[in-house]
Amino acid sequence: MISVIIPALNEEKLLEKMLGQFTPEIVKRYDLEVLVSDGGSVDRTLAIARSLAVRVVENIAGVKQTISRGRNLGARSAKGEVFVFLNADTLIKDIHLFFTTIAREVARPEYAALTCRVEVYPQERRKIDEWYHGFYNWFFATMNKVGMGMGRGECHIMRRTIFEQVGGYADTIAAGEDYDLFRRLGNVGFVKFLQDVIVYESPRRYRRYGYAWVTASWFMNFLSVFFLRRSILSEWKPVR
Repeated sequence: MISVIIPALNEEKLLEKMLGQFTPEIVKRYDLEVLVSDGGSVDRTLAIARSLAVRVVENIAGVKQTISRGRNLGARSAKGEVFVFLNADTLIKDIHLFFTTIAREVARPEYAALTCRVEVYPQERRKIDEWYHGFYNWFFATMNKVGMGMGRGECHIMRRTIFEQVGGYADTIAAGEDYDLFRRLGNVGFVKFLQDVIVYESPRRYRRYGYAWVTASWFMNFLSVFFLRRSILSEWKPVR
């Protein structure tokens, strides 16, 4: 079984389309379990998730949590042998290619984790999006080839046993948690960058803050996580 774990916080605008990818046919064909790990939403996020018959891990205490904790709580409730972590705005370009590739590659013992190309929604894409994400996809693929595990937060794939071996995500890291996890994954095996697999993300953060601000935030948090194993930002503010 593959557990698709989706952390969400006030994602009523995008969650229905995101979850709609996992039709009953797809769920049955690839033996999927779809979970939404809610961070304390006050909009229609929970109602949407329940209406689409996916499992919900609810933040009953209502305590503010990092995306890392949301993913970890989802993983604790998951039943699958393989974990696929996707963001609530992530759309898969070719869902059949996505899951057939995972089924083939994730079982290989030399791979600690898999990740893939990330692009902006095609209908909202601008030339700067193509340039920026083209560079980042090349950069992440290159880093993984030389043994420095890296993966964008939009798509992380690994076996449950590996996830548990490295201790999952660091609950206290608000930004840069993806780098922190993949650095530890790289210590136990090779991270495979799937060149032919593409997922799309919303450009909402880039549109609000601009690529310069987003890049600077990523870089500063990368340095902080690398040297101090904590993020500079206490909160990665949501854009909705």
